[in-house]
Amino acid sequence: MGILAMLITGAIAGWLAGQLVKGYGFGLIGNIAVGIVGAFIAGLILPRIGFVMGGGMGAAILHATLGAVILLFLIRLVKQG
Repeated sequence: MGILAMLITGAIAGWLAGQLVKGYGFGLIGNIAVGIVGAFIAGLILPRIGFVMGGGMGAAILHATLGAVILLFLIRLVKQG
């Protein structure tokens, strides 16, 4: 059940990040990957700057979405450069 929850969270976070950062839609599998990698990135960066969220599915989705937005922003910078 944990893997399924992670995939659903990743898909939602990837989709939300794609909506926030226009022009980057990677499809369902790509959105899941972006959401999961985004969650990992957010897990590394956000606690270091003092941004800690509570538990629960909503916090996990928000956390992963913030990381996915950071990832998509970095992808945009690399593609422009």
